[in-house]
Amino acid sequence: MTTITATERAAAQAYLRLLESTQAVLTDPRLAPYAGVMLTNPMAEADEALRAAGLAGNEDRLLRLVSSLRASPASPPGAPAPTMDWGRLA
Repeated sequence: MTTITATERAAAQAYLRLLESTQAVLTDPRLAPYAGVMLTNPMAEADEALRAAGLAGNEDRLLRLVSSLRASPASPPGAPAPTMDWGRLA
């Protein structure tokens, strides 16, 4: 089991939000042209969280944390990740 600090958890969650935001924007042909603008804040949030947790450049640890977070009791196996309300951005 991986022990996760609060800052590491925040970084893993920010990474997951960036990943999900990117997927949502790039899979919607109406939003894809605005990807740069729409992903600016999630990228900045993830960068800052990774730096604060000391994970910038440590992808191996980050991905272990993300895997652990996804498998934690708080999110049952196979449970969908939280999603963004893209309607408010369009």
